[in-house]
Amino acid sequence: MTGLLVLAAIDLEARALARDLGLVPVPGTSWPHFRGGALEVACVGLRASCLAERAGAFREPSVVVSAGTCGALSPALAEGMLVVPETVLASDGERLATDRLVGLTRAGRLLTHDEVAATADAKARLWLETGALALDMESATIVRWARGRGAKVAVVRGVSDTAQHGVPADLAALVAPDGRVSTSRAARALLARPSALGQALALRRGTTVALRAVASALATVSRNVSRA
Repeated sequence: MTGLLVLAAIDLEARALARDLGLVPVPGTSWPHFRGGALEVACVGLRASCLAERAGAFREPSVVVSAGTCGALSPALAEGMLVVPETVLASDGERLATDRLVGLTRAGRLLTHDEVAATADAKARLWLETGALALDMESATIVRWARGRGAKVAVVRGVSDTAQHGVPADLAALVAPDGRVSTSRAARALLARPSALGQALALRRGTTVALRAVASALATVSRNVSRA
């Protein structure tokens, strides 16, 4: 049976995808890690910083998918829309091609950036400079890792925040490097800037819609991969 490994950056992304896909926790891991049939979902932290240390717990995959949310750079993208790029632009300028998978329609490029875009102006600059539809912080690392394993690789991201809305630094800081959301940081952010509550709720809404779209796409991919 062909193995499909789905890698997400944030704890809540991995848990939401696993729930929607009907997966169960893998015993013995202290971080979000789920399996069901040929499908496996794991959290690898921001910028995929935990990928190397957690990879030993994965089954050997034949297909790897970088999945989760992304921030739109193109004004044409709405919350919940899928971004399935043909090319990932790494922060060092390298262009990384993705593979065609049955059930996915690829288009355009996605930028892997070192930091979130905090404002609409920052997003506009990146869009003009790169022509990328959206950005994340992990896909380039995941694509390179998958290539090193001899696996096919794709990127399936859902838009959580549109080009007109950035992610303020204090909200971005709520997520620790290992992908866990810090409740203590959230409390401090809300006390320091009460208006952050409305932004956090909007981002949560966008994240929920985005992850549902990603889970639906992954279910289709999983069915096709299992038949291969």
